Amino acid sequence: MTDTASIFLGASRKPDDSFQRAEQLLLKYGNRHGLVTGATGTGKTVTLQVLAEGFSNAGVPVFAADIKGDLSGLSMMGEPKDFLQKRADAIRLSPYEFQQFPAVFWDLFGEQGHPIRATVSEMGPLLLSRLMNLSEAQEGVLNIAFRLADEEGLLVLDLKDLQALLNAVGERSKELQSRYGNVSRESVGAIQRSLLVLEQQGGAHFFGEPALRIADIMRTTPDGRGAINILAADRLMMNPRLYATFLLWLLSELFEELPEIGDPEKPRLVFFFDEAHLLFDEAPRALVDRVEQVVRLIRSKGVGVYFVTQNPLDVPETVLAQLGNRLQHALRVYTPREQKAVRTAADTFRPNPDFDCYQAITQLGTGEALVSTLEEKGIPGMVQRTLMRPPAGRMGVITPDERRRIMATSPVAGQYDKPLDRESAYEILQKRASEMRAAAEKAKHEEVVAKEEQQSGGGWMDTVLGGGGGSRRRESVAEAAMKSVARSVSSSLGRAIVRGILGSLTRR
Repeated sequence: MTDTASIFLGASRKPDDSFQRAEQLLLKYGNRHGLVTGATGTGKTVTLQVLAEGFSNAGVPVFAADIKGDLSGLSMMGEPKDFLQKRADAIRLSPYEFQQFPAVFWDLFGEQGHPIRATVSEMGPLLLSRLMNLSEAQEGVLNIAFRLADEEGLLVLDLKDLQALLNAVGERSKELQSRYGNVSRESVGAIQRSLLVLEQQGGAHFFGEPALRIADIMRTTPDGRGAINILAADRLMMNPRLYATFLLWLLSELFEELPEIGDPEKPRLVFFFDEAHLLFDEAPRALVDRVEQVVRLIRSKGVGVYFVTQNPLDVPETVLAQLGNRLQHALRVYTPREQKAVRTAADTFRPNPDFDCYQAITQLGTGEALVSTLEEKGIPGMVQRTLMRPPAGRMGVITPDERRRIMATSPVAGQYDKPLDRESAYEILQKRASEMRAAAEKAKHEEVVAKEEQQSGGGWMDTVLGGGGGSRRRESVAEAAMKSVARSVSSSLGRAIVRGILGSLTRR
């Protein structure tokens, strides 16, 4: 029923409701991306777990966001339940064996997993602008700040580095304006306020060091299974902008760091975007273009990206066109928009003459899905109504004690738990400001000393001439000349008087 070159998804039904064949996802097309959609409660999370387990058993590392904590269960051995065995019997899954999968827990806030951090420089001005919802003018100022940091060798690692850098940009606005264009203090102030909001929402936990190494989410175990990296996202969902920006950053890092390998026999990593609509809600066109570009090109790096969302309309058409493997759970039809969503989903499948795809989407039961995966030569397979297989790991949330035990034995335990704060832009700019203050105080002191010397006497000439020195106002050139003439006249008159007195004494 299954082999090492594919993942067993479930069994498809014939028109008479009997099961006819195993539906599988070929590993060599696992990097052609995919889409899992369906209304709440139709089985999307279990399907995501089945896919993650299948890739892990095939030696492919997985990264997935865990919105409600349900995915954490795959880190523990599955538990026998009647409805699971009934499902396994219905699709002829024999033997149905339970497994415990190698899981690594992550958390941007460091509460339910190892902390994930990235430096501000790695995030870059484009994603930061998206994260803070900056205007075009404010984004321009942020770009100038990053350019200044590059030119002056300033490391911008955390939020306090960026705040210090923006202060410097504001103080040097006139100087920078002649080189880069308008740098308004108002824009700098607006960015600073946005940074304050971001800090209050938990951004300070994410930005900093040690930054996540991509190699640490691409691990395999000694027995050849791929590690399943689970991001605790329940609290992160309270700030959807941070969630979306983080996921796009991680995808961009994978794209930039991994080498080109073409189409491998199996993916090097599979990435699941749960609640994918958060990535695109109110996103500017430039950001959607970036997502489309990364999704289109990262395939040749051996990375598969799977979007998980309630409605296929949540994903832009340009991105939707890149997704080759599709699993559609039931959709409800109550509004015109929902009718459009069902029609969109039905039209994206390769038709099956045995049933009406549009009608089937509205009639699927829990755990059923319309499945179309890529077949040989990358051709989309005919859509099949499929009963999905039961998972091998535990279904549901693990306990806090179980989570702590798994984290304690994690291959990255101790590597990211303590933050690192090395010398960067904040410390360097503080040092520069301190040196400038010291230089200003020294110049002021020297000026005061010079003034005091001038006021205390003005030197030996003033003393000889009996001048009061510094307390007198400075003489003009004319006044000095008149005093010189007077001194000459008085000196001549004195000499004449002396000569007259001496002469009279001589004559006597």
